[in-house]
Amino acid sequence: MSDLDPRPATGFTEAANSAAVVNFDDEVDFAAARRGLVVQLPGGRVEQDGNAVWDVASHDFLRTDEAPPPSVHPGLWRQGRLNSNHGLFEVADGVWQARGYDISNITFMAADSGWLIIDPLTTEATAAACLALANDTLGERPVTAVIYTHSHVDHFGGVLGVTSEQAVTAGDVRIIAPDGFLEEAVKENGHAGPIMSRRALYQFGPLLAPGPRGQVDAGLGQALPLGASNLLAPTETIAATGEELNVDGIRIVFQNTPDAEAPAEMNFFFPDKSLLCLAENCTHNLHNLYPIRGAQTRDALAWSKYLQEALVMWGDHTDICFASHHWPRFGREDAKAFIAMQRDVYRWMHDQTLRLANHGHTPDEIADELSLPECFSHQSHVQGYYGTVSHNVRSVYNRYLGWYDGNPANLHPLPPVEAAGRYVEAMGGAANVIAGARLAYDQGDYRWVAQVLNHVIFDDPTNTEARRLSADAMEQLGYQSESATWRNAYLMGAFELRHGSLQLGRARQPAMARAMTGELLIDAMGVRFNPARFRDRATILWRLTDLDEAQLVEVSNHAISQRRLPLDAEPGDDGAPTDGQTATDDIPTVDVVVSLDRATMVTITDEAERFGPLVDDGTITVESGDTAVAAEFLSALDVFQTANIIEP
Repeated sequence: MSDLDPRPATGFTEAANSAAVVNFDDEVDFAAARRGLVVQLPGGRVEQDGNAVWDVASHDFLRTDEAPPPSVHPGLWRQGRLNSNHGLFEVADGVWQARGYDISNITFMAADSGWLIIDPLTTEATAAACLALANDTLGERPVTAVIYTHSHVDHFGGVLGVTSEQAVTAGDVRIIAPDGFLEEAVKENGHAGPIMSRRALYQFGPLLAPGPRGQVDAGLGQALPLGASNLLAPTETIAATGEELNVDGIRIVFQNTPDAEAPAEMNFFFPDKSLLCLAENCTHNLHNLYPIRGAQTRDALAWSKYLQEALVMWGDHTDICFASHHWPRFGREDAKAFIAMQRDVYRWMHDQTLRLANHGHTPDEIADELSLPECFSHQSHVQGYYGTVSHNVRSVYNRYLGWYDGNPANLHPLPPVEAAGRYVEAMGGAANVIAGARLAYDQGDYRWVAQVLNHVIFDDPTNTEARRLSADAMEQLGYQSESATWRNAYLMGAFELRHGSLQLGRARQPAMARAMTGELLIDAMGVRFNPARFRDRATILWRLTDLDEAQLVEVSNHAISQRRLPLDAEPGDDGAPTDGQTATDDIPTVDVVVSLDRATMVTITDEAERFGPLVDDGTITVESGDTAVAAEFLSALDVFQTANIIEP
């Protein structure tokens, strides 16, 4: 075995996993996960341009009745086996789900004149493959409507696999989403996209080799597909709970649930089918109040109350409930009990975190103190295969009290590299720290090994001995993790400590940027704007020809500001109100007026060097003013490269 290969589970890890209590009703879960199977995707492999986007064979190691290996927590092994079920499943009369071909589910409903699709998966390739499977098996239908349940990419990114921009623009396909969907989808995947994508490699582990010493599961599903994601903007949004639509002959009543599992999300009920869709608010695991890839902290109290509201509105009328991940619940009493326990676990985390916080406990103390009570311990759908009590309670604390724990010693700490050097010096030098860490490793104290060696690595990232020992400790922590996301993060950390941090090059705007509004495009520029590389003041008028609008961007005090104007607005016009905006002062004299379309603005936001050639070939028109101002502004937008995580 090479020094760079994964290690076997130690005796401490084997003992920890053997002691884990996994006492669930396997017959119910496995029967529900397999119920209604109609057909499986031939070969189980989805390709795009000759490359595998998805391959069920990669997780064949889970399709066994043997005991879990010592390198995998038995609860996570069980969840992985459940998620390895794949195929097109009948959920109810006229309703089918394709599961196991993406991290999320795609749902097909037979409407009067075509398919109503709920959540078209993460990638175009997986969505297209599932639509083809449904058409080939159930009879071909056109897609007449798409519902996005919420603003996470695995629920809309494959939309171009089931419809086209032309069909939506022509009015042939409705796209329905919760209020605020577009803004939230862009914020999450655009503004913080580069670092979030980097951290997602740790959360989901797509670069880890599948297997008992590598990636086993993602909690919500088997894994992430590897294809491209896109976005088509909704044609209509749901603003209020109780709103009802008839979608191609199917009656749907909606419940808005903002700031629960996503900033923009909705549950909905099909009264003619006694069928309830719970989006991602109720799945077969404890969910995240904060995903470790990064995102807005979710509101546990609101989440719990939305589930209570859904129970009151529809519990006594629901025969089947299903979600955007995992398998359905069948039977009225089972569905009600499922929703009620999910309701209670989020309320418990909220209330008990704040109870202890009000006693003066810090977030780290609360995270170590709280564990699931006995009443939850025998229900698999509230176990921490995705979120964990530990990082969720920190999130509750942060939502109310922020990052600061109240101790002034933590108010203005030294940054990691500077602090690391002082810690190592105070502990007698790197050799002394490593010797102590090796002793701790031999005693099975892996948390301490990773924590203390982090200082050595940030002080000297070339210290191979520290890196290898820290990797070994992280690997054992991963093997012991019930949570798929924790396992993946630890194993990815171990991989990069052994092989070096990944260098993936320039981080570009996601493909979904082509659905941004003009305001969102300027916002995307704002998070890249480096004022040290630009003049003190300037004003640029961007005309977005295909959006029929202009955006006036002013730079002052090291920041940009903006306002939307009619496409034909001219410098010197009075600032007449547009689209509900209030009237403004006269439009000032601007330094340059630039005319272009949305796709071109996305391109030059990523690649300032393309501006000049695109002006020369007529793609961009400089109507008036100083071309150099626009070029200089674009050159002041930072290029984001792959960030390091496990080392400075």
